[in-house]
Amino acid sequence: MITLLFALLAAPAAAAPSLNADVETQVQDLLSRMTMDEKLGQLQQLDGLADGTARPEQAELARKGLLGSVLNVRGAANVNALQREAVEHSRLKIPILFGFDVIHGYRTVFPIPLALASSWDPALVKDAARTAAVEAEAAGVRWTFSPMVDIARDPRWGRVAEGAGEDPYLGSVMARAWVRGYQGGDPSQPGRVAACAKHWVGYGAAEGGRDYNTTEISERTLREIYFPPFKAAVDAGVLTFMSAFNDLDGEPASANAFTLTQVLRGEWKFPGFVVSDYKAVDELISHGVAADGADAARLALTSGVDMEMVSRDYASNLPALIQAGKVPASAVDEAVRRVLRVKFLLGLFDRPYADQSRESIALFSAENRAAARRAAARSLVLLKNDGNVLPFSKALKSVAVIGPLADDRAATLGSWTGDGRAADARTVLDGVRAALPRAAVVVSTGGAIGALSDLDISSAAAAARAADAVVLVLGEMADMTGEASGRSTLDLPGRQLELARAALSAGKPTAVVLLGGRPLALGALLNAAPAVLEAWQPGTQGGDAVADALFGDANPGGKLTMTFPRSVGQIPIYYNHKNGGRPASDKYYSSKYIDGPWTPQFPFGWGLSYTTFTVSGLAVDPVSISAGGRSDVRVYVANDGARAGDEVVQLYLRRRTADVTRPVAELKGFRRVSLKPGEDARVDFTLGPKELGFLDRDMKFAVEPGDYDITVGTSSVGGLSARLTVAP
Repeated sequence: MITLLFALLAAPAAAAPSLNADVETQVQDLLSRMTMDEKLGQLQQLDGLADGTARPEQAELARKGLLGSVLNVRGAANVNALQREAVEHSRLKIPILFGFDVIHGYRTVFPIPLALASSWDPALVKDAARTAAVEAEAAGVRWTFSPMVDIARDPRWGRVAEGAGEDPYLGSVMARAWVRGYQGGDPSQPGRVAACAKHWVGYGAAEGGRDYNTTEISERTLREIYFPPFKAAVDAGVLTFMSAFNDLDGEPASANAFTLTQVLRGEWKFPGFVVSDYKAVDELISHGVAADGADAARLALTSGVDMEMVSRDYASNLPALIQAGKVPASAVDEAVRRVLRVKFLLGLFDRPYADQSRESIALFSAENRAAARRAAARSLVLLKNDGNVLPFSKALKSVAVIGPLADDRAATLGSWTGDGRAADARTVLDGVRAALPRAAVVVSTGGAIGALSDLDISSAAAAARAADAVVLVLGEMADMTGEASGRSTLDLPGRQLELARAALSAGKPTAVVLLGGRPLALGALLNAAPAVLEAWQPGTQGGDAVADALFGDANPGGKLTMTFPRSVGQIPIYYNHKNGGRPASDKYYSSKYIDGPWTPQFPFGWGLSYTTFTVSGLAVDPVSISAGGRSDVRVYVANDGARAGDEVVQLYLRRRTADVTRPVAELKGFRRVSLKPGEDARVDFTLGPKELGFLDRDMKFAVEPGDYDITVGTSSVGGLSARLTVAP
C-alpha cells in the first residue's frame, strides 16, 4: 500500500488565494491602530431591513467604526449612504462589507441550484454565478452567502433545493464552478463578489430531514462525503465560509474546533474568514453547550468563528472575557486580521462605493434573461416519455393547461430569490401561450394546492376533454421548499393526484410538468401519466424554457443529482451506498423490504431524451498501473435517433475488496455531449491517484493494490464495464 499526501491530490495551488505580502502589511498596519471596540466592530454583522435600507442605529455604529458588515442592505443608493458613514466619518475609515443571499440569481432569477446541478454542466453554473455577481455588485452587494455545498441524502430536508444533490464528486465540481463564477480570477474587479461556502459542516444530514436538527456523522463519512465540496471551494479560492446551525456529534458546528480550526485552518490552510449563520452563536445556549452569551462568545470565537451574524455576543462580552483571561486577545486579532484580509482582497478600500449609474443597466437585462432561459432548458430532466408523447406538435389547435402551479409565479421562481420579482416570472402558462400563439389555450388552474375542490377537479377533466393535448403542472408551492421547509411526506401535496387522474381520464396526450425543490415519491402519478418532465423551480424564464421543451425547440438533457425514492419509507436512499453483509436479493434474509421494492424510482444520474444514444467501445489503457500511475479510459457515444440532443456520459468506480468497506459505485467523471442525429463522439477520462484512492483504516489517503471495476454509462445503473489493476 502506498500512502499519498492530501496536498498532492488537491487542485493547483495557484487557484487558492495566497497571502499577498502587500495586503498583509496593510492589514497589520491597520490592526495595530485599532482599539478593542473597533476590532470587535469588524467581527459584527447586523441585519438591515427587508426593503434594503439600513436600520437607524447602523449609521451611528458605522460612524464609530463599530460595524464591520451588514446583510440585506442593498441597492446602490442604500449601500452608498451607509458606506459613506464608515468611509468618510469613522476614525479609521474601514469600509463595510455588504452581504446578501444571492442563491440562484440577484434580480434575474436562475433555476434553483439543485436544478442547475441537474444540467451536469459546470460551465453553465459558472456563467449563472457570473451573471448573479454582475447584478449583485451593481446593486452594491459585494458578498453572497453562496454556494451551499452541503451533501444531501434526505429529500425531506427543504434545503436540498439549494445544493447540488447527493454526490461528493459532482458537488465538488459544482462548488468550484460557483466560486469561480462569483469571484473570477480577481474578486476586486467590477462585477465580482466574494463567495461563501456553506454550511460548514454536515448540515445536509439533519436527522429526520428537519432543518436545524442534530447530525451524527462519523469522521470517515465527514471526510469522504461531506468535506470534499468544501475542499473544492477552498482550492477554487473561496474567500469565506459560513458555520452551520447543526449539532455535529455532540459539538455544535459553530463551536467545533475540529472542523473550524483543525481541518479548515490547519489541514487546508484556509486564509479567509468564517461567519456564523443567523444568530448561530447565540443559539449555542439552546444547544446546551453555553450557559449564557458570554459563554457562547468564548466558545464560538476560540473554536474559529470570526464574524457573528446578527446576535451581539462578541461585542457585548469579549472585552470582559479578555480582561478575565478567558479569551486571549490574540484570538480577536486573528479574527479581525482574516476579515480585513478579505476586505482588501475585494478591493473595498480602493472602491468602497457602488456605481449608481450601472445599476439600472446591469439588472434584468435582455442578455441576462436569455441566459436564465438557456439555463432552465438545460436543467430539465425528462423522467418518462412513453410512446414519445413529447414533444407536442406546434400544429395543435387547442391545449389545456391544468394545475394550481400552471400560473404560479412564486412557485416558478422558488425559494431564496434574491431581489427577483414574482411579477417578472414567466410561468408555464405564459410559455405555452407564447409557443402556440394561434392555438386555443384552455386554462384550469383551480385554487391553491391546499384548497383544490371537487369543482376544480371536475373542471380540469372538462378542460382536458375539450383539448387536443394536456399540460398538467403539479408539484410544490414556493414556501414548501427551502429553509425551514422540511416535509414528513414526499407525496404530491393536497389533492393534486386526484386532479391529475381526472385530467388523464380524458385520454388525451398528456405531459406532467413538475415544479418543486426536491425529489418526490411519484409512484401513482407515474403509473397514470405517459410523460413526466421535472422542471424543478426554473426561475424567471422558466415557463418559456419548459415550453421550449414541450414543443420541441429544446431537447431535455439533464440528469438527476438526487435519487428519487418510491416512498418516504426508503429515506435515506442514495446510489453510493455500502454493499453490506447481506445485500438485497430474492433471499428472505437479505437487506430489503417485505412490502415493496428496495430499489429507487429513478436512480442518480437518470434522465431521458427525445432521441436515443448508444455507448460503446469502452477501453482502458493501460489496464495495469502502479499506485501513483494513471490510466486513460475512452468510450464512444452515438446519437441513434432523429433529433439533436445531449447525453451525459458518466464514469463510476468500485473497489470490491479493500482495507475498509467501499460504496457499490462512486462517480469519478462525467461529460455532457451534444450530438446531431447520426453523429458520434469519443469521450475520454483519466484515472489516477485522486480518483482511485480513499481513506484507509488509519484514516490516511491511500491507493491500494488490486482490481478496480470501471463502469461507464448514462446513469448510475447499468453501462459498460471494464477492470483496472493497481500493481503492488
